[in-house]
Amino acid sequence: MNPIILVYNEALFRPLFNLLVGITNILPGHGVGLSIIIVTILVRLILFPLALHQARQMQSNQSKMGELKKELAKINHQHKDDKAKKAEATMKLYKEAGVNPASGCLPLIIQLPILIALYRVFLIGLGSDTWQYLYSFVGRPEVQQMAFLGIDLSRTSLLLAVIAGAGQFVLMKMSTLGTPAQPSANDDTAQMMSSMQKNMAYIFPAMTIFISLQLPAALALYWVASTFFGIVQQYSFKKYLNVSSSTPI
Repeated sequence: MNPIILVYNEALFRPLFNLLVGITNILPGHGVGLSIIIVTILVRLILFPLALHQARQMQSNQSKMGELKKELAKINHQHKDDKAKKAEATMKLYKEAGVNPASGCLPLIIQLPILIALYRVFLIGLGSDTWQYLYSFVGRPEVQQMAFLGIDLSRTSLLLAVIAGAGQFVLMKMSTLGTPAQPSANDDTAQMMSSMQKNMAYIFPAMTIFISLQLPAALALYWVASTFFGIVQQYSFKKYLNVSSSTPI
């Protein structure tokens, strides 16, 4: 087996899968739906410090770049016909001002493998063909309640798909609300960035609904739980911590 896949399975996928099974075992009624919500919230709480660091870093970069608006405009004017020199001068200015555009990406890169592993856990579900991933000390659930609020999580659900899409739309709107376009090359660039943000606020929710309708409702429930956690997190960042982020987390 590929070493990277082995590390991924043993360090991320199997622990999360066993956590889901373990919680299902101890819950009254052995409800898989409630287990999905609990595991999703636990993982998002663990990742909360990284998300907060990412949001603060992005806000810091945006604030510093706002202060460099005049200098950036001069660079764009001086090197409007030479993209290489313009990029070189811009990066030099960023370095002198302590701006690192990529610094906010590291926490996101760390989060993604964990969230992908969590996604896979809910995708494969619980069944006789997945017990091979269990640790020796985690028992196989004798009963699994796949119904959640009248919804069969082993089948697709239009209701959960729509709720997941609606939640994604709210989160996208919260993430872009009040976020200025990056002060980059010119007004055309700023308008293009603004247009992209508006389009993505509709594209992501539509994609969420479409994908949810192709997969078991367990995945849609995971998206609903994760998205609504993101909404509460985003609200907390702005309301109580005075931190904003232009990226849904």
